[in-house]
Amino acid sequence: MTSTEPKERPRAVIAAVQLPDVDDASFASSIAELRRLATTLGLEVIGQVTQRRGKLASGKVLGDGKLVELASWTGGTGVVEGYVKPGRRKADGVEVEVEEDGEGEEGEGDEESGTGTGTGTGERRASVVLVDHDLSPTQARNLEKATGAEVHDRTQVILGIFHRHARTREARLQVEIARLGYEAPRLRETGGGGDRVRGGVGGKGAGESALELDRRRIRDRIAELRRELAAIESGGKIRRQRRGDARTIAVVGYTNAGKSSLMRALTGSDVYVADKLFATLDTTVRVLDAHVKPPILLSDTVGFIKKLPHDLVASFRSTLEEAAEADLLLQVVDASDAAFRDHMAVTRSVLGEVGADAPMLLVLNKADRLDPAARAELSLAFPDAVIMSAKDTADVAVLRERLVEQFAGKSVTADLNVPWARHKLIHELHTRCRVVDEQHDEHGTRVTVRAPQSVVDELRALLDA
Repeated sequence: MTSTEPKERPRAVIAAVQLPDVDDASFASSIAELRRLATTLGLEVIGQVTQRRGKLASGKVLGDGKLVELASWTGGTGVVEGYVKPGRRKADGVEVEVEEDGEGEEGEGDEESGTGTGTGTGERRASVVLVDHDLSPTQARNLEKATGAEVHDRTQVILGIFHRHARTREARLQVEIARLGYEAPRLRETGGGGDRVRGGVGGKGAGESALELDRRRIRDRIAELRRELAAIESGGKIRRQRRGDARTIAVVGYTNAGKSSLMRALTGSDVYVADKLFATLDTTVRVLDAHVKPPILLSDTVGFIKKLPHDLVASFRSTLEEAAEADLLLQVVDASDAAFRDHMAVTRSVLGEVGADAPMLLVLNKADRLDPAARAELSLAFPDAVIMSAKDTADVAVLRERLVEQFAGKSVTADLNVPWARHKLIHELHTRCRVVDEQHDEHGTRVTVRAPQSVVDELRALLDA
């Protein structure tokens, strides 16, 4: 008989250093975001250890005291065996200078106490340490030795989430390329040491060490994946070319801003929606309005995040080309998030990297979570933005009409008389317009339609021909 009890999630503790150029609000926002990343990855965060420093400790990120505190959450010793603290030391009787650690006035003396739930001892021990910075291989190894736990930096956490959420072959290839690029410089010699694979004719020559061989295999694998990805990307370019003169709107924004929910509401499609970071990694294209000629298409894109790894931006360049080639960028922002201005800056920075410079319409989403005073403040600060909720059908209708107007002109209501002899045009009216009313008499059909002025003018010309 199988157990129905949910599997216990691995416990994690967060470690972070507040550097001099990071204010308190940004620091708190970054840690909160890492907590959400951890939850998305399936971890339970039980505590955090923070510290103010002039810079990261070169060998172990945190100062000695904070390292011991971090180890109390995992059951480690808090000591890195064989580690020599940076500073001045003697080697063979000669005093030498070693890289400074940043300890001192802005190091241990300016620490902040760690916070979290639990005591860091007993059953609430964590098996994973999440560091809100990018780590060097040496820093990661030293933290593992001191804590006795798995250590993941921010980039590794994001890569893990991308790996879980990739559904299509293209997304899997992109994530695998980024993952191998991350792992290659972090390979280390195994216990066998520096044994070399003999090379040359008859086994002569120094050959490659096991580490060099592993790195070459990774390079070869990346090259192979890039060739396969290039073949898929060429298919994507062909699909974009087949759209012909269709107008495209790329939905862009920070992860979990509500892009997929908004796209589903605008198009009535079955786009995947989940309250998770990076729920969407694959480009989805749907028709916003087929009545307008050429039709208007809406494309969803991968979400952005602060400190998004450059390898991921490069790997997902083909996906982001939807934004680079769009006629309009629809930037969706979670207006209920205190750090939404930072999220806007991150989005525009990444768009700049991929060369997306189309006109942009700002959508301040999740306005249902705001009080009237906050909405009024946003209206003053962003007078050209659309303040709305993707859950409100009236708000969605207003946005949809504004998007159509962007390409086809302002929608108008008009009466069109279709004589019986031209009744085959009724189908054209239903195809190109939203029919509000339809009345029949002995002369034909009187149709009240709502459509962009350009569409109404075309239909009048057809009826008069």
